[in-house]
Amino acid sequence: MLLLMGGFVIAGPSGILAWGENQRLLEQRREKLTELESQRDHLKNRVALLDSSKVDPDLAGELLRSNLNVARPDEMVMLIKR
Repeated sequence: MLLLMGGFVIAGPSGILAWGENQRLLEQRREKLTELESQRDHLKNRVALLDSSKVDPDLAGELLRSNLNVARPDEMVMLIKR
């Protein structure tokens, strides 16, 4: 019984051998979390700029031009691929 328990301590799903893998996964998830938090902050900023009580005119113009393909006759549109 003690040998079986010792085997689980070394080679079990949360044993010593799995520790390095768990640390690697933790680091990957922290990096992904940082990336997602950055995206969330960017989207929060966009939402704040589109607040109905105080819409940012530059962002509103950008969205109109990109989504509705609207431009004035005296404007030149240059598409930049991202």
